[in-house]
Amino acid sequence: MGGRLFATEKAGGRALYKLHAVTVLAGICLVLWYRATHVPAAGAGRAAWVGMLAAELWFGFYWVITQSVRWCPIRRRTFKDRLAARYGDRLPSVDIFVCTADPHSEPPSLVMATVLSLMAYNYPPEKLNVYLSDDGGSILTFYALWETSAFAKHWLPFCRRYNIEPRSPAAYFAGSDKPDDPRTLEEWSFVKDLYEGMTERIDSAVRSAKVPEEMKVNHKGFSEWNTGGTSKDHQPVVQILIDGKDKGALDSEGNVLPTLVYMAREKRPQYHHNFKAGAMNALIRVSSVISKSPIIMNVDCDMYSNNSDSITEALCFFLDEEMGHKIAFVQYPQNYNNMTKNNIYGNSLNAINQVELAGLDTWGGPLYIGTGCFHRRETLCGRSFNKDYKEDWDQGIKTQQPIDQTEEKAKSLATCTYENNTQWGSEIGLKYGCPVEDVITGLAIHCRGWKSVYNNPPRAAFVGVAPTTISQTILQQKRWSEGNLSIFLSKYCPFVFGHGKIRLPHQMGYCIYGLWAPNSLPTLYYVLIPSLGLLKGTPLFPEIMSPWITPFIYVSVVKNIYSLYEALTSGDTLRGWWNGQRMWLVKRITSYLYAVIDNIRKLLGLSKMGFVVSPKVGNEDESKRYEQEIMEFGTSSPEYVIIATIALLNLVCLVGGLGQILTSGQNMLWNGLLLQVVLCGLLVTINIPIYEAMFLRKDKGRIPFSVTLASVGFVMMALFVPIF
Repeated sequence: MGGRLFATEKAGGRALYKLHAVTVLAGICLVLWYRATHVPAAGAGRAAWVGMLAAELWFGFYWVITQSVRWCPIRRRTFKDRLAARYGDRLPSVDIFVCTADPHSEPPSLVMATVLSLMAYNYPPEKLNVYLSDDGGSILTFYALWETSAFAKHWLPFCRRYNIEPRSPAAYFAGSDKPDDPRTLEEWSFVKDLYEGMTERIDSAVRSAKVPEEMKVNHKGFSEWNTGGTSKDHQPVVQILIDGKDKGALDSEGNVLPTLVYMAREKRPQYHHNFKAGAMNALIRVSSVISKSPIIMNVDCDMYSNNSDSITEALCFFLDEEMGHKIAFVQYPQNYNNMTKNNIYGNSLNAINQVELAGLDTWGGPLYIGTGCFHRRETLCGRSFNKDYKEDWDQGIKTQQPIDQTEEKAKSLATCTYENNTQWGSEIGLKYGCPVEDVITGLAIHCRGWKSVYNNPPRAAFVGVAPTTISQTILQQKRWSEGNLSIFLSKYCPFVFGHGKIRLPHQMGYCIYGLWAPNSLPTLYYVLIPSLGLLKGTPLFPEIMSPWITPFIYVSVVKNIYSLYEALTSGDTLRGWWNGQRMWLVKRITSYLYAVIDNIRKLLGLSKMGFVVSPKVGNEDESKRYEQEIMEFGTSSPEYVIIATIALLNLVCLVGGLGQILTSGQNMLWNGLLLQVVLCGLLVTINIPIYEAMFLRKDKGRIPFSVTLASVGFVMMALFVPIF
């Protein structure tokens, strides 16, 4: 029964990688030296040259920051059999938190599939407690959860009997064929019919925005909505739909069911509700009087459990006798089940999942990404690390007061005023004041001396829905980059807040994401100025016969070859990598640019922090184009004007520049313009889908004529600006 519960393995090929990194660093230094020592005379493109130096200085600095997670990444491997042999039935109970906010952008039937997958873990059901936070306070979501509590009595035994994966009924029935065995087929069809009947009733209620009156008599909880209220103005609601401690709460085979709780914290217009962080903190308090499990797991409402052993894998870290006492949280990656083969919008997060989070694990652990994470309750509640501290894994509420009393007590913990004059949101629970509250919460935990670990098993633990249009992608990336930049500009900047508390490479790893947004400015410069210089015959790179051209070519080629290698080994295709390069450009000139502007506005007091729920639904035409890997535009928006303008400007500059070179002879080509031709040509090539959307496509997803017209106007203006 001895031995570690998990193993740590170093990634291979590090010596070769370090040699590559050192040579790239040397190349970057030579590029910067050349820029600084070859500044042209006044007037001959001097300002543009200095701007190139500033852009390359930033790119070099950011590249160094990204090396922190690539220097020596590690992998974790768990031993679940040892855990079972050592702990048997003495495993701790687990509270699972799911947050939803709007039944229209997050369809309740989708949310319920997630809830069912979480109730069906390979784990003692009496030790599982699932909580759904409904920030919309919608009777539709409560009704959906009531339907789910009934269906679970059939779904959980079905999952156990056939040991199915995944345990989201939506994902399982969509991806499984009918069984051949007649007896199995009968049960499979019965459960499938039950599920489809449930989802139809839920979807019908959402469409009509009304719960049938005959359904309301089935549970006392429906009376909570008799007093009226809106999504932003309602009383607290806590309803225990399944009480796992009740001996009568059994599934169709007589087995105990997990506890299932609905919570809608109080909302009033005069009180700031602190978005998802406020919901999570309310869940921490409410669960403390219902189950109070020592382990808390939270997951987004669209990220269903794809691996029924994820809890036992996480516990292999917490219960490890050598290192377990140091671990505050176990983070799983975000994976998606709706990716196209070639990752048209670059949303797979493969490099982050396979490389960066594993690299952070080396220095003290991955950041908390807000979903798919298992926490110690004590660390979420503000406890600092103490090597002598011993966790009581047997803690939890064993005997239940009458449900009505428990619910009333829990409601009092979910009111708007409960947190007044307390440390909730600062020293206790998730931190407030930032759209990416999860990152600063994880950083604070690390700075209190705790470690975290990253677990990326062969079978993905959680699977969700990625954005399926370019507008959704831009919105998601804008929200992430804006929030991460706001952290970097606040007192929680990892270099300041983490100084002396976490190691420098760990601080650098956190800053990779905090500095996403500032990349927009040098990128915009680099995709505009060299191309305009080509059109106007102003060289901004070394001549082709100069030895100084070598570091420019070496750094560009080697960095991109490594980027391709990293993508291919992380699961992308060659075309997927190319699409990722396009989206890398799109994100930097739209999402990241907007994130910079919004952060500046906030610092100047011109706008307040907001939060947008990413929609989880799309129309049929959009879905078809997504599956065909055709980029989706369709509407007029400022982001599309930026994308179209950059694409069109580079096309004009390439055609005009090549025209001048061909009419004036070959000497001009060799006089420093060759790299500008290559750069501009690459930008034109990568933007081919943009040109198609502007000029060739006839479907509804094309770029609207008004956007094309605006981009033509901006290109004409740019051509007459006296930059050189």
